Amino acid sequence: MKKVIKLSIIAMAATLAVGCASTSDIDNLQSQIDGLNSKVSQASSDAASAQRAAADAAAKAADAEAAANRAAQYAQDTNSKLDRMFKKSMMK
Repeated sequence: MKKVIKLSIIAMAATLAVGCASTSDIDNLQSQIDGLNSKVSQASSDAASAQRAAADAAAKAADAEAAANRAAQYAQDTNSKLDRMFKKSMMK
């Protein structure tokens, strides 16, 4: 029984000595975590910037579409007027 207790104490001491992380390991992990946090923050910022740019592009595209529709309507109105003028001049 004493032998089992001694062996278990030795095994536990060896496990604690070998299994525990050193301070430098913890510091290394913390620096990696800090680096990843800054990269995540930068990626989030880039995503927000891209989203704003996409929204601006969509607004400009909508404005351009509205201008093109107006121009098409003006052209159609002008063609109608020219057709009426031509028909009127042919009737004389």
